[in-house]
Amino acid sequence: MIKNKTISTQKLVLLAILTAIVIALQIVAIFTRPLFPVFSITLVLVPIVIGAALIGKIAGAWLGLVFGFAVLISGDAAPFMAIDPLGTITVVLLKGLLAGFAAGVIYSLIERFNRTVAAISAAIICPLVNTGVFIIGSYIFFIPTLTEWGAAAGYASATAFIFLVMVGLNFVVELAINLILSPTIVRLIQYKEDQKTVS
Repeated sequence: MIKNKTISTQKLVLLAILTAIVIALQIVAIFTRPLFPVFSITLVLVPIVIGAALIGKIAGAWLGLVFGFAVLISGDAAPFMAIDPLGTITVVLLKGLLAGFAAGVIYSLIERFNRTVAAISAAIICPLVNTGVFIIGSYIFFIPTLTEWGAAAGYASATAFIFLVMVGLNFVVELAINLILSPTIVRLIQYKEDQKTVS
């Protein structure tokens, strides 16, 4: 009983630390805006993947939700808030929550076969879901405005504008960061498992 309480306490402490990291990294992302003038790069997906793998899918969903709130508070979603506040809040919160949850689900499904493949898969699925939900939400809530923005920027369609300007480079960079840091994620997971063995 005491051991289970210790494990639960450790998970809560880790979740609190990762929550703080998510918030801090979103603040850092504000300062990358001059480099990516349309939308800033999401730096927080790595701690979301770590939380999803080490603690579970609910923790991943929580960290994704915190990420969503941080995006709303930081002003990253301001252009969309001016168009449709409810749609913006829905999309921003949902994309983070589902990205973290999906990372946890994928990790737990593959972990029994290969922990490294599980970590890499979670690192891939997280930005895919985050970006995918954003794209779907854009079509549901913002397509008339995005069509206007695309035409003003010289793009033939809203789809071209969404994929080439709004998510193209950002997604590639986010995915690359996750893949580059995947070995670190694996080492953290291995360290946790080693600690369990020692205990």
